[in-house]
Amino acid sequence: MSDNRTNNIGWFLAGLGLGTVVAILYAPKSGRETRQAIVSGVDDGREYLSNLGRNVREQVGDWVTSGKKMVTDKTRQVGAAIDAGREVMRDGAPEKRS
Repeated sequence: MSDNRTNNIGWFLAGLGLGTVVAILYAPKSGRETRQAIVSGVDDGREYLSNLGRNVREQVGDWVTSGKKMVTDKTRQVGAAIDAGREVMRDGAPEKRS
C-alpha cells in the first residue's frame, strides 16, 4: 500500500512540474512579468501559510488549555471519590434498612 501511495505522489509531482513548465513556455506575458507573477504568488503563498500556521498554533494552544482544565477537573473528582471511599471504609459501610 505504501509503495502504491508513494508512486502516485511521484506521478502527481511529475505532472505538476510538467504542467508548470508548459504553462511558463506558453505564458502570454513576457519573461520578466511571468517571473514577477511567480514571485508574487510564492510570497502570497508564504504569507498564507504563515497565517495558517499561526492560527493552527493558537487553536492547538486552546485545545491544550481546555484539555488540561478537563484533566484537572476529572482528577479532583476522582480524588474526591477516593476520599469518600476511604471514609466509608474507615467508618464502616452503612447498614441496610428493611
